Amino acid sequence: MSQRWIAFAVAAPLTFLLFVLAAFAPLPYSVYSPGPTFDVLGKDANESEIIQVVGHKTYRDDGQIRFTTVSSSARGDKETLLSALDAWLDPDEAVIPYDIAHPPSKTADDEEREGAVSMVGSQDAAIATAMRELGYKVKTGIQVAFVDDKGAAFGELRVRDKILKVDGKPLKTGEQLVEAIQKHGPGDPVTLLIERNHKELTVELEPEETVVDGDRAMRIGITPGIGYDFPFDVTIQVDPTIGGPSAGLMFSLAVYDTLTPGSLTDGAIIAGTGTIDDAGSVGPIGGIEQKIAGAGDAGAQLFFVPKDNCSDVKGLDTDMELVKAETMHGALEALKAWTADHDADLPRC
Repeated sequence: MSQRWIAFAVAAPLTFLLFVLAAFAPLPYSVYSPGPTFDVLGKDANESEIIQVVGHKTYRDDGQIRFTTVSSSARGDKETLLSALDAWLDPDEAVIPYDIAHPPSKTADDEEREGAVSMVGSQDAAIATAMRELGYKVKTGIQVAFVDDKGAAFGELRVRDKILKVDGKPLKTGEQLVEAIQKHGPGDPVTLLIERNHKELTVELEPEETVVDGDRAMRIGITPGIGYDFPFDVTIQVDPTIGGPSAGLMFSLAVYDTLTPGSLTDGAIIAGTGTIDDAGSVGPIGGIEQKIAGAGDAGAQLFFVPKDNCSDVKGLDTDMELVKAETMHGALEALKAWTADHDADLPRC
């Protein structure tokens, strides 16, 4: 056997081994892919209406208003060369840096908390926006958006408890609450007057010392957020594992549809995405192309795109109407125009 064949016989297995190692070695990338979509006008896994209303007539009609989601690689799971190439070749998926999907400055608990807080805020702002669109006056306040299961408030406070007073003083801002808590500590409880299920309760909590960015601070284990004084009760029952604020626009349209006669979609399937704020403005989101793909798979005919995401969908190949959404009111008017005439002049992206 010649030296060339001997060298080949030695090198070939090593080359193959290196190829295998390279192909399956984890790379610092994650993948975004289309996630499931959910009809907010429909029912949950327990056959209960997703939108629950007490104190106002409801109208359950045909049609679907779907919010969309994105599936991403789980924290700790990095893509291999082969899986990243497979995703890169799929027009409905996106390969992104791992640190973008899971910032190193955040833990899994941080991501869970932020997702839960965002979902609560999104639902409540959507309900408020829909009610204001119907002419109701909705006042704002401070409520509990998240309860840490390791904090002093666990078992004492609940998500959406309205905090009316702290140490006997009317509460106006979240900053005021934080400042009041700093004046207390172990053996010196802070006193909160809360409202839960339309009943006032007094709760005393002993703050616990923790270190935040190198500084000592007192905490009771909650995240405060904007709360609302609704004229009647509306709740949106979504799978608690789903977090984030991007369903706000679709929640608001679905609540409006539930509270008004007739089908807002005229029996059609529509979908979309976009955050909603207290003023009813629609904000941008991530994973827009994957959400549009998921909506297409669900049979949607129209998709609402936040104004600031329109540049992300230029040239996108889809049969759906891509309608630009700046506000809930604008999206509502566009949807009414489309149901009356599918060829109507709409604010398209």
